[in-house]
Amino acid sequence: MAEPEHTPDGHFVIINGRRWRATDPAVPADPAARLRRLLMAARRDVGTALRAQDAEAERDARDRVQLAKVALGERGTPWWEQTAAEREQRWQDGLAALDGQST
Repeated sequence: MAEPEHTPDGHFVIINGRRWRATDPAVPADPAARLRRLLMAARRDVGTALRAQDAEAERDARDRVQLAKVALGERGTPWWEQTAAEREQRWQDGLAALDGQST
């Protein structure tokens, strides 16, 4: 898969003409890959819950999507406004919160 276009400051990626916050480049490769796997599993669970019309499962899955996106630096306080220690704590907290929550 080709690397998406980034804004000059590296804070955003451009996909189909839309600007999205980029993943924090300080997240090490292994934790970032793990967070992406957890994110994709949560997104699949959102779809499953929607098809089953299970509001509780949908809320749980959407909460896990939010946790993963924040841990990756794509939501919440912008990663470029955080110290290195805050950035590391953010992704570590996200992984800890998501452990055992995925289906």
